[in-house]
Amino acid sequence: MALGFRATDIADSRIKLLKKLKRGFCKLLSFLYFCRPKYKDKNMLDRLQYVKQRFDEISDLIIQPDVIADQKRYVQLNQEYKSIKALVEKREEYIIVLANIDEANEIIADGSDAEMVEMAKMQLEEAKERLPQLEDEIKFMLIPKDPEDAKNVMVEIRAGTGGDEASIFAGDLFRMYTKYCESQGWRTSVVDMNEGTSGGFKEVIFEVTGEDVYGTLKFEAGVHRVQRVPQTETQGRVHTSAATVMVLPEAEEFDVQIDMNDVRVDFFCSSGPGGQSVNTTKSAVRLTHIPTGLVAQCQDQKSQHKNKDKALNVLRSRLYEMELAKKQAEDASKRTSQVSSGDRSAKIRTYNYAQGRVTDHRIGLTLYDLGNIMNGDIQKIVAELQLVNNMEKLKEASEVF
Repeated sequence: MALGFRATDIADSRIKLLKKLKRGFCKLLSFLYFCRPKYKDKNMLDRLQYVKQRFDEISDLIIQPDVIADQKRYVQLNQEYKSIKALVEKREEYIIVLANIDEANEIIADGSDAEMVEMAKMQLEEAKERLPQLEDEIKFMLIPKDPEDAKNVMVEIRAGTGGDEASIFAGDLFRMYTKYCESQGWRTSVVDMNEGTSGGFKEVIFEVTGEDVYGTLKFEAGVHRVQRVPQTETQGRVHTSAATVMVLPEAEEFDVQIDMNDVRVDFFCSSGPGGQSVNTTKSAVRLTHIPTGLVAQCQDQKSQHKNKDKALNVLRSRLYEMELAKKQAEDASKRTSQVSSGDRSAKIRTYNYAQGRVTDHRIGLTLYDLGNIMNGDIQKIVAELQLVNNMEKLKEASEVF
């Protein structure tokens, strides 16, 4: 008996075979897909896991009685806790974005639900767009911070070359910085001042307290130059004057131990505004550190005791900054930095009134917004300086990533 095959039977067989081949091919693609290199940066995840472990460790330590009793350690741990808390939160976002990418890819590879596939594609696109941004943010946050950045500061502004005009300019800088500090929610308090004969200050020292103050203001240290027609000029000629700004991280008692046997204490009458007590009571205090010759004084308060405490704080900060300057000079000799050379006499910025221009010479930044800047709006300059500094640090640490 002859076997016969109908054309329809042959066609059905071919269709079934093709379907089997298609299913097998899809499984092969799926297998190859899941064996692909992942998006995860394992090195970064390892570092973030270490940060999370350290964060959990500190969270436990700062509630221990023995740690709370050790004030120096407690303060240091609290500062570290604050500095890595934001990084731990960024780690959580990073893990979520990676999970979203994996989930979306799995749904797309399965392909059984067209609507879910479309939603997965949208999720994948958003996650892929966010991932490199997030990685850059994390890399910046992983850059080791200067341990001094969280400290409060003592800012000293001294009139330089230019006579009375330099004192007036020093007063303008004082106003600029106090307004900026106010915009940041920081508190300022004048420690000592020596007024200029035509206004402004020959010297003014003020304290700034708040969050990450030194890390924000440290790049303001250096020589600031002004080009304008002085108030005292009768011929309308443009003069160039200068003022020097020092930004000292405020030292805690446990940072610098001062032997009071090495300090000469002098009391004298206050000068300047202050009511009846001025020039009548010896409430002003001058401290001289005999081994180094450093001098600090305060006449801001009517109380001799309060003035002595403030002057001691200034002296402690100057001694601390002296050691810090040595370290920064050593670091500067090892690497070239645009924003921090360790040279306190370097000309860093020019304020040109005729052109309405402010130029920061370290990074070549020029802004034609002098009016707002002198009114305390220096955030753009501060942000650019911090960015350049972070980029330099990131370049140094590039082998880590």
